[in-house]
Amino acid sequence: MIGLGRVDGWLKRPVEELSAWAAFHGVTFNGVKFGPLPGFEERGSAVVATRDLTANREEPLILVPRELILSRQNIEVFAKADKHLREVLDAVGDFGRTTRGAVLIFLLMQATISCPDIQEIGVLNPLTEYVKFLPDELLPTFWTEEELEFLTGTTLRPAVRAKFNSLLREFETVRSATENIGWCQRYWWDDDTGLLSFADWMRADAMYRSRALEFPGLGDCMMPCIDFANHASGDATRAYYETDGDGNGMLLLRKDIPAGGEVTITYGDEKGACESIFSYGFIEDGLDSARAMFLDLQIPDDDPLRPAKLAVNTAAPGFRLSDKQGKIEWDTDYVWLVVVNEEDGLDFKLKQTIDGGREVQSLWKEHELTETGKLRQYLEQEALWDVYRLRAVVLMQNRVDAQLETLHAFGNPPRSRSVREGPWRLAERLRSLELAMLERAKTEFEEQKLALLDSESVRSYLRLADEQEQEDFT
Repeated sequence: MIGLGRVDGWLKRPVEELSAWAAFHGVTFNGVKFGPLPGFEERGSAVVATRDLTANREEPLILVPRELILSRQNIEVFAKADKHLREVLDAVGDFGRTTRGAVLIFLLMQATISCPDIQEIGVLNPLTEYVKFLPDELLPTFWTEEELEFLTGTTLRPAVRAKFNSLLREFETVRSATENIGWCQRYWWDDDTGLLSFADWMRADAMYRSRALEFPGLGDCMMPCIDFANHASGDATRAYYETDGDGNGMLLLRKDIPAGGEVTITYGDEKGACESIFSYGFIEDGLDSARAMFLDLQIPDDDPLRPAKLAVNTAAPGFRLSDKQGKIEWDTDYVWLVVVNEEDGLDFKLKQTIDGGREVQSLWKEHELTETGKLRQYLEQEALWDVYRLRAVVLMQNRVDAQLETLHAFGNPPRSRSVREGPWRLAERLRSLELAMLERAKTEFEEQKLALLDSESVRSYLRLADEQEQEDFT
């Protein structure tokens, strides 16, 4: 494999050399440098102020030329000069035309170019060397099975499982698309001479997932040097990133920073503890809430419309809990599809497509549901809206109860010697944060349920249902 086996194309360079690389390629710095934060060396590299920095008076702290930005557009430019990169991007088809697909292929190509056992493949570019400065992040995809067991009962456990499956599908897609390209077969896939493995794909994914930022006009991309700034949310965020009129990347000062202080950006204040570990491998210091959780939800097996609902669903199969200003809120498109049925007005038909095939068409009364997200707006207009809300609240409360039961049953087992302290502490903290948030969500759902049960439309509906049940019994 290129990264972790017989040869190493992911050769590492010390971060102390990054400033020289940046200066050579036209990156400019204004009062900042790379290095460990004094007193917090164990946190790794950071962007540190070399003098007192004053907001609204400073030019960009870092200015990155647009040609150095690892974006979908620039990869196309690189591919014009690199026929091997072009071959792979064309071979993987639609996947290579996505930002994620293009960036991961590009990163693998840089490791291939740098591999000492591979000759005359690819074209060197400034980012070939930059990739070597990027640290390996201990994301959960690199945790052992024993370490992942400590995530039992958290929302991160199914997320990691799904990520593994997704990465495997991508890796096999790349393999099947490129194994007939001569140099790919020889250097990547051959049983004897091939050097690429699934671990390399995971490594490229971790680099992109932990460092991608969304820039105006560019979308998701990797921004050399600026992506060394660490995360801090809320008032602790000291800087922000932007692009100028020429498409160059900029790190701009938001708040005053004393000499020796850390220049921080936000990776997203709304991201929950689960997503922070999943994408970045850490939980922010001082975080006292899980912030956000996504709980998956299954359509009951005894629902006669289950196959049709699964066929037409376009929403994430579950619901999201968010902690906003101390109150637990929920959001979902999927749950509304689960809680309504034929007697309410939901219907399905087989529709013939242009090419002669057939597909399932969903309708709410006379309205066609081209996407699941439209269902709620129709339900809100119904006289039984409170009834549908009550069904949704009870369904989600039961799901929260089940998650709480799993967390309580797992408890807090001690760490064995084979489990690394980092993953163990992260898992322990995540369980604690999610447990507390789920307890609050349970209370919130109970209050909403009691309020809805007091609704006139719900009481009328329940009275009618009771009368029909007694009549059927008679």
